[in-house]
Amino acid sequence: MPLVEITLRKGRSPQQLRAIGDAVHDALIAQANVPADDRFQIFHEVEPHALIAHPTYGGVNRSDDLVIVRITLNAGRTLEIKKKLYADIVARMGIRPDDVLISLVEVTKENWSFGNGVATYG
Repeated sequence: MPLVEITLRKGRSPQQLRAIGDAVHDALIAQANVPADDRFQIFHEVEPHALIAHPTYGGVNRSDDLVIVRITLNAGRTLEIKKKLYADIVARMGIRPDDVLISLVEVTKENWSFGNGVATYG
């Protein structure tokens, strides 16, 4: 179960937000073997001054349209899968590739409870 958090500056339309969310989810399905109904996303729209990112760190050229995608998911995917996932997210998003920062947070399965206070995989 990936939990996706997307942080960006305020100003995008609901349709743009949905398209960004769709891009991430569709890439997770295609590249990381995530089931189609396993979609949990949180959007954090922040004031411009509340998102600070160095414009060139990492060899890119970021603009104020930066989108940060943090995906928490079960550990175990290969480096090759992760690389394909990053590339697919950017390709599907339709925004400048330099403006997409992706962070994967891998956890072990016992760190999930899908509800009822029950360790889902325990």
